[in-house]
Amino acid sequence: MGVRTILRVEAGGVACGVVRPQRPALPYSAAMRFITANLNGVRSAASKGFFDWLDQQQADAVGVQELKAQADVVEAKFRRCDKLDGHFHYAEKKGYSGVGLYTKEEPSDVITGLGIAEFDSEGRWVEKRFDKPGRKLSLISVYFPSGTSGEERQAVKYRFLDALFPHLQALKAEREFILVADVNIAHKEIDLKNWRGNQKNSGFLPEERAWLTRLFDEGGVVDVFRTLNLAAEQYTWWSNRGNARANNVGWRLDYHLATPGVAALARREAIYTGQMFSDHAPLTIDYDFSL
Repeated sequence: MGVRTILRVEAGGVACGVVRPQRPALPYSAAMRFITANLNGVRSAASKGFFDWLDQQQADAVGVQELKAQADVVEAKFRRCDKLDGHFHYAEKKGYSGVGLYTKEEPSDVITGLGIAEFDSEGRWVEKRFDKPGRKLSLISVYFPSGTSGEERQAVKYRFLDALFPHLQALKAEREFILVADVNIAHKEIDLKNWRGNQKNSGFLPEERAWLTRLFDEGGVVDVFRTLNLAAEQYTWWSNRGNARANNVGWRLDYHLATPGVAALARREAIYTGQMFSDHAPLTIDYDFSL
């Protein structure tokens, strides 16, 4: 078993992005803005303007995946952004995986890792808890394994899914949560452009899709985006090949997964495609509650 690290929050770090004047309040009632973004390398995304864009979003929480950097780089350059303080789970392998979670409010606890060595060595889970009298709430950033490189990694992906389902059920039994992630699975035909040609490809395999269906139907976890937007062609990832992004030949791989209580408080969603920070687009959902 791996080590499931629980930390108390510490101040410090170096601000990233551009310091800007205080912005006006949001023009509607939602009180908590949560953004998720697979960065495909934090240094690469930063060079393409991600943190400058983020500084203008009035976010209360931001989950990032695929840092592809170690603590020496991230803690020095990307620990803080404007009013957001980040905590991270790093992969042991350099230039690989890694997740982060920035929040404006100070959490009661920070947890890194699932407690399973195989996955914790790859830096896939960071959770912040915002517990108050009468409320237990977690915000979580997760990077699901990809199986596109071959059978060995697909087997890792299935083991991760097998381990994650009971973990989420146990979490759901004791607290509300919003988990943001690059899930590396498109759930339904509406969630990718070329679904017919991808039915035998990792990311749209029947077993993967069935896992999400089970999570939603049996597990009682909510795909928050689809409670707000049922339209087609709502993609968050595009291949770098064949002008896929220009032609919107994409996949919806990035999710907000939440317990029903907080999912019901979702008010507004947006996929930002105005700039290209990585091969993924940031997904924002506003919730009508405060941390």
